[in-house]
Amino acid sequence: MKVGWVAIVGVPNVGKSTLLNKLLHERLAIITPKPQTTRHRILGILTGEDYQIIFIDTPGIINPAHELHRAMMRAVDVALKDADLVYWMIDVEQREVDENLVRKLKDGGKTVFLVINKVDKIWKPKLLPWIDEYSKLPFDEIIPISAMKDKGLDDLLETTIKYLPEGDPFFPPDQVSDRPERFFVQELIREKIYKLYGEEIPYAASVEIEEMRNGKKTYIKATIWVEKDSQKKIIIGKNGEKIKKLGRYAREEIEGFLQRPVYLELWVKTKKNWRKNPYEVKRMGYG
Repeated sequence: MKVGWVAIVGVPNVGKSTLLNKLLHERLAIITPKPQTTRHRILGILTGEDYQIIFIDTPGIINPAHELHRAMMRAVDVALKDADLVYWMIDVEQREVDENLVRKLKDGGKTVFLVINKVDKIWKPKLLPWIDEYSKLPFDEIIPISAMKDKGLDDLLETTIKYLPEGDPFFPPDQVSDRPERFFVQELIREKIYKLYGEEIPYAASVEIEEMRNGKKTYIKATIWVEKDSQKKIIIGKNGEKIKKLGRYAREEIEGFLQRPVYLELWVKTKKNWRKNPYEVKRMGYG
Protein backbone atom coordinates (compact mmCIF):
# COMPACT_ATOMS: atom_id res chain seq x y z
CA MET A 1 0.00 0.00 0.00
CA LYS A 2 1.00 3.65 -0.39
CA VAL A 3 2.22 5.07 2.93
CA GLY A 4 3.83 8.41 3.72
CA TRP A 5 4.15 11.51 5.87
CA VAL A 6 2.86 14.84 4.54
CA ALA A 7 3.84 18.12 6.25
CA ILE A 8 1.48 21.08 5.82
CA VAL A 9 3.53 24.29 6.12
CA GLY A 10 3.15 27.99 5.38
CA VAL A 11 2.73 31.38 7.02
CA PRO A 12 -0.06 31.90 9.60
CA ASN A 13 -3.73 31.96 8.58
CA VAL A 14 -3.53 30.39 5.13
CA GLY A 15 -5.83 27.54 6.17
CA LYS A 16 -3.47 24.72 7.15
CA SER A 17 -5.58 23.51 10.08
CA THR A 18 -8.80 23.84 8.09
CA LEU A 19 -7.27 21.67 5.37
CA LEU A 20 -6.25 19.01 7.90
CA ASN A 21 -9.74 18.87 9.39
CA LYS A 22 -11.40 18.69 5.97
CA LEU A 23 -9.12 15.94 4.66
CA LEU A 24 -9.73 13.82 7.76
CA HIS A 25 -13.43 14.66 8.14
CA GLU A 26 -12.51 15.16 11.81
CA ARG A 27 -12.03 18.27 13.94
CA LEU A 28 -8.49 17.68 15.19
CA ALA A 29 -6.95 21.14 14.87
CA ILE A 30 -8.45 24.22 16.48
CA ILE A 31 -9.27 27.11 14.15
CA THR A 32 -9.68 30.83 14.85
CA PRO A 33 -9.32 33.98 12.73
CA LYS A 34 -6.30 35.03 14.81
CA PRO A 35 -2.78 34.20 13.57
CA GLN A 36 -0.54 31.76 15.47
CA THR A 37 -3.46 29.71 16.78
CA THR A 38 -1.60 26.46 16.06
CA ARG A 39 1.30 25.97 18.47
CA HIS A 40 1.88 22.23 18.21
CA ARG A 41 2.82 19.67 15.60
CA ILE A 42 -0.39 17.66 15.19
CA LEU A 43 -0.64 14.33 13.37
CA GLY A 44 -3.79 13.45 11.46
CA ILE A 45 -3.96 9.91 10.09
CA LEU A 46 -6.03 9.09 7.01
CA THR A 47 -6.26 5.40 6.06
CA GLY A 48 -7.94 4.00 2.95
CA GLU A 49 -8.03 0.58 1.34
CA ASP A 50 -4.66 1.01 -0.33
CA TYR A 51 -3.05 3.98 1.41
CA GLN A 52 -2.21 5.58 4.74
CA ILE A 53 -1.30 9.27 4.87
CA ILE A 54 0.04 10.80 8.06
CA PHE A 55 -0.60 14.53 7.77
CA ILE A 56 1.44 16.86 9.99
CA ASP A 57 -0.22 20.19 10.76
CA THR A 58 2.33 22.81 11.82
CA PRO A 59 2.45 26.30 13.35
CA GLY A 60 2.60 29.17 10.87
CA ILE A 61 6.13 30.14 9.89
CA ILE A 62 7.20 33.37 11.64
CA ASN A 63 10.31 35.16 12.81
CA PRO A 64 10.55 34.07 16.48
CA ALA A 65 10.14 36.80 19.10
CA HIS A 66 10.56 34.61 22.20
CA GLU A 67 11.10 31.03 23.36
CA LEU A 68 7.53 29.89 22.65
CA HIS A 69 7.93 31.01 19.04
CA ARG A 70 11.27 29.23 18.81
CA ALA A 71 9.66 26.02 20.08
CA MET A 72 6.91 26.41 17.47
CA MET A 73 9.48 26.81 14.70
CA ARG A 74 11.34 23.73 15.93
CA ALA A 75 8.07 21.83 15.47
CA VAL A 76 8.03 22.99 11.84
CA ASP A 77 11.64 21.84 11.36
CA VAL A 78 10.85 18.38 12.77
CA ALA A 79 7.81 18.07 10.51
CA LEU A 80 9.87 18.93 7.43
CA LYS A 81 12.53 16.39 8.36
CA ASP A 82 9.93 13.64 8.88
CA ALA A 83 7.97 14.35 5.71
CA ASP A 84 8.06 12.39 2.48
CA LEU A 85 5.97 15.12 0.86
CA VAL A 86 5.44 18.78 1.75
CA TYR A 87 2.39 20.94 1.07
CA TRP A 88 3.72 24.50 0.83
CA MET A 89 0.46 26.31 1.46
CA ILE A 90 -0.41 29.86 0.45
CA ASP A 91 -3.68 31.63 -0.20
CA VAL A 92 -4.85 34.28 -2.64
CA GLU A 93 -3.98 37.08 -0.19
CA GLN A 94 -0.76 35.71 1.32
CA ARG A 95 1.16 34.50 -1.74
CA GLU A 96 4.69 34.59 -0.37
CA VAL A 97 6.87 31.54 -1.07
CA ASP A 98 10.29 31.00 0.52
CA GLU A 99 12.05 30.00 -2.70
CA ASN A 100 15.32 29.17 -0.91
CA LEU A 101 13.58 26.79 1.49
CA VAL A 102 11.66 25.13 -1.33
CA ARG A 103 14.91 24.53 -3.25
CA LYS A 104 16.55 23.24 -0.08
CA LEU A 105 13.70 20.77 0.43
CA LYS A 106 13.95 19.62 -3.18
CA ASP A 107 17.73 19.22 -2.87
CA GLY A 108 17.07 17.06 0.20
CA GLY A 109 14.91 14.70 -1.83
CA LYS A 110 11.50 15.95 -0.70
CA THR A 111 8.44 16.06 -2.93
CA VAL A 112 6.92 19.56 -2.67
CA PHE A 113 3.44 20.65 -3.74
CA LEU A 114 2.33 24.27 -3.88
CA VAL A 115 -1.22 24.31 -2.52
CA ILE A 116 -3.06 27.56 -3.29
CA ASN A 117 -5.99 27.94 -0.89
CA LYS A 118 -9.11 30.13 -0.91
CA VAL A 119 -9.35 30.19 -4.73
CA ASP A 120 -13.11 30.65 -4.36
CA LYS A 121 -12.31 34.25 -3.41
CA ILE A 122 -10.60 35.15 -6.70
CA TRP A 123 -11.62 35.49 -10.34
CA LYS A 124 -10.23 32.46 -12.19
CA PRO A 125 -8.52 34.40 -15.05
CA LYS A 126 -6.51 36.24 -12.38
CA LEU A 127 -5.35 32.94 -10.86
CA LEU A 128 -3.88 31.48 -14.06
CA PRO A 129 -0.98 34.00 -14.37
CA TRP A 130 -0.03 33.26 -10.75
CA ILE A 131 0.12 29.54 -11.52
CA ASP A 132 2.33 30.29 -14.54
CA GLU A 133 4.59 32.38 -12.30
CA TYR A 134 4.86 29.68 -9.62
CA SER A 135 5.51 26.99 -12.25
CA LYS A 136 9.00 28.49 -12.65
CA LEU A 137 9.79 27.29 -9.11
CA PRO A 138 10.74 23.65 -8.43
CA PHE A 139 7.32 22.45 -7.27
CA ASP A 140 6.32 18.92 -8.23
CA GLU A 141 2.66 19.95 -8.42
CA ILE A 142 0.64 23.16 -8.14
CA ILE A 143 -2.88 22.50 -6.89
CA PRO A 144 -5.54 25.20 -6.33
CA ILE A 145 -8.11 24.42 -3.64
CA SER A 146 -10.70 25.92 -1.35
CA ALA A 147 -10.45 23.99 1.91
CA MET A 148 -13.46 25.72 3.42
CA LYS A 149 -15.63 25.00 0.35
CA ASP A 150 -14.29 21.44 -0.18
CA LYS A 151 -13.07 22.32 -3.67
CA GLY A 152 -10.04 20.57 -5.15
CA LEU A 153 -9.53 18.28 -2.16
CA ASP A 154 -10.19 15.05 -4.06
CA ASP A 155 -7.63 16.08 -6.68
CA LEU A 156 -5.13 16.97 -3.94
CA LEU A 157 -5.63 13.62 -2.22
CA GLU A 158 -5.41 11.54 -5.41
CA THR A 159 -2.27 13.35 -6.54
CA THR A 160 -0.68 12.95 -3.10
CA ILE A 161 -1.25 9.19 -3.09
CA LYS A 162 0.50 8.85 -6.48
CA TYR A 163 3.69 10.34 -5.03
CA LEU A 164 3.82 8.32 -1.81
CA PRO A 165 6.21 5.37 -1.42
CA GLU A 166 5.07 1.78 -0.94
CA GLY A 167 5.24 0.51 2.63
CA ASP A 168 3.53 -0.94 5.65
CA PRO A 169 1.11 1.23 7.66
CA PHE A 170 2.45 2.97 10.76
CA PHE A 171 -0.91 3.09 12.60
CA PRO A 172 -4.04 0.93 12.97
CA PRO A 173 -6.72 1.74 10.35
CA ASP A 174 -9.14 3.26 12.88
CA GLN A 175 -6.61 5.63 14.51
CA VAL A 176 -6.89 9.29 13.45
CA SER A 177 -4.21 10.92 15.64
CA ASP A 178 -1.33 10.14 17.96
CA ARG A 179 -2.51 12.66 20.57
CA PRO A 180 -4.44 11.66 23.74
CA GLU A 181 -7.85 13.05 24.71
CA ARG A 182 -6.24 15.42 27.23
CA PHE A 183 -4.41 17.21 24.43
CA PHE A 184 -7.59 17.89 22.46
CA VAL A 185 -9.41 19.01 25.61
CA GLN A 186 -6.76 21.62 26.41
CA GLU A 187 -6.77 22.77 22.78
CA LEU A 188 -10.55 23.24 22.80
CA ILE A 189 -10.27 25.41 25.92
CA ARG A 190 -7.49 27.41 24.28
CA GLU A 191 -9.61 27.85 21.16
CA LYS A 192 -12.38 29.41 23.25
CA ILE A 193 -9.83 31.80 24.83
CA TYR A 194 -8.85 32.93 21.32
CA LYS A 195 -12.48 33.50 20.39
CA LEU A 196 -13.66 35.22 23.59
CA TYR A 197 -10.72 37.49 24.45
CA GLY A 198 -8.91 40.19 22.51
CA GLU A 199 -5.51 41.86 22.29
CA GLU A 200 -2.63 39.99 23.92
CA ILE A 201 -4.68 37.60 26.11
CA PRO A 202 -4.82 34.58 23.74
CA TYR A 203 -1.11 34.81 22.95
CA ALA A 204 -0.11 35.05 26.62
CA ALA A 205 -2.33 32.14 27.67
CA SER A 206 -1.57 28.43 27.85
CA VAL A 207 -3.82 25.64 29.11
CA GLU A 208 -2.70 22.72 31.25
CA ILE A 209 -4.94 19.77 32.15
CA GLU A 210 -4.20 19.08 35.81
CA GLU A 211 -6.65 16.22 36.25
CA MET A 212 -9.05 14.23 34.08
CA ARG A 213 -11.02 11.25 35.33
CA ASN A 214 -14.13 9.40 34.21
CA GLY A 215 -17.29 8.85 36.24
CA LYS A 216 -20.96 9.64 35.65
CA LYS A 217 -19.44 12.84 34.33
CA THR A 218 -15.87 13.23 33.12
CA TYR A 219 -14.18 15.53 35.65
CA ILE A 220 -11.64 17.92 34.14
CA LYS A 221 -9.52 20.33 36.13
CA ALA A 222 -7.66 22.78 33.89
CA THR A 223 -5.30 25.66 34.67
CA ILE A 224 -5.04 28.67 32.38
CA TRP A 225 -1.57 30.18 32.66
CA VAL A 226 -1.02 33.86 31.83
CA GLU A 227 1.96 36.18 32.19
CA LYS A 228 0.50 39.08 34.21
CA ASP A 229 -1.98 39.55 37.03
CA SER A 230 -3.79 42.09 34.84
CA GLN A 231 -4.35 39.34 32.25
CA LYS A 232 -5.67 37.05 34.97
CA LYS A 233 -8.22 39.69 35.96
CA ILE A 234 -9.36 40.07 32.36
CA ILE A 235 -9.87 36.32 31.92
CA ILE A 236 -11.87 36.08 35.17
CA GLY A 237 -13.88 39.24 34.46
CA LYS A 238 -16.11 41.25 36.76
CA ASN A 239 -17.72 38.95 39.35
CA GLY A 240 -16.28 36.00 37.43
CA GLU A 241 -18.65 36.50 34.50
CA LYS A 242 -16.04 36.08 31.75
CA ILE A 243 -14.58 32.83 33.05
CA LYS A 244 -18.09 31.44 33.59
CA LYS A 245 -18.83 32.13 29.93
CA LEU A 246 -15.51 30.60 28.90
CA GLY A 247 -16.21 27.52 31.02
CA ARG A 248 -19.70 27.09 29.59
CA TYR A 249 -18.58 27.39 25.96
CA ALA A 250 -15.56 25.14 26.49
CA ARG A 251 -17.59 22.50 28.34
CA GLU A 252 -20.17 22.32 25.54
CA GLU A 253 -17.41 21.92 22.96
CA ILE A 254 -15.60 19.26 25.01
CA GLU A 255 -18.82 17.29 25.56
CA GLY A 256 -19.38 17.28 21.82
CA PHE A 257 -15.85 16.04 21.24
CA LEU A 258 -15.84 13.37 23.97
CA GLN A 259 -19.49 12.41 23.44
CA ARG A 260 -20.16 12.27 27.18
CA PRO A 261 -21.13 14.66 30.03
CA VAL A 262 -18.34 16.80 31.46
CA TYR A 263 -17.75 18.73 34.68
CA LEU A 264 -15.14 21.38 33.88
CA GLU A 265 -13.27 23.26 36.60
CA LEU A 266 -11.12 26.20 35.44
CA TRP A 267 -8.36 27.95 37.38
CA VAL A 268 -6.33 30.95 36.28
CA LYS A 269 -2.73 31.37 37.47
CA THR A 270 0.12 33.74 36.68
CA LYS A 271 3.59 32.68 35.60
CA LYS A 272 5.52 35.84 34.78
CA ASN A 273 6.93 35.93 31.24
CA TRP A 274 6.48 32.18 30.77
CA ARG A 275 6.76 32.50 26.97
CA LYS A 276 10.37 33.68 27.36
CA ASN A 277 11.36 30.93 29.78
CA PRO A 278 12.66 27.75 28.05
CA TYR A 279 11.88 25.61 31.11
CA GLU A 280 8.26 26.80 31.36
CA VAL A 281 7.71 26.55 27.61
CA LYS A 282 8.88 22.94 27.66
CA ARG A 283 6.93 22.15 30.86
CA MET A 284 3.74 23.36 29.18
CA GLY A 285 4.28 20.92 26.35
CA TYR A 286 5.82 23.05 23.62
CA GLY A 287 8.90 21.94 21.74
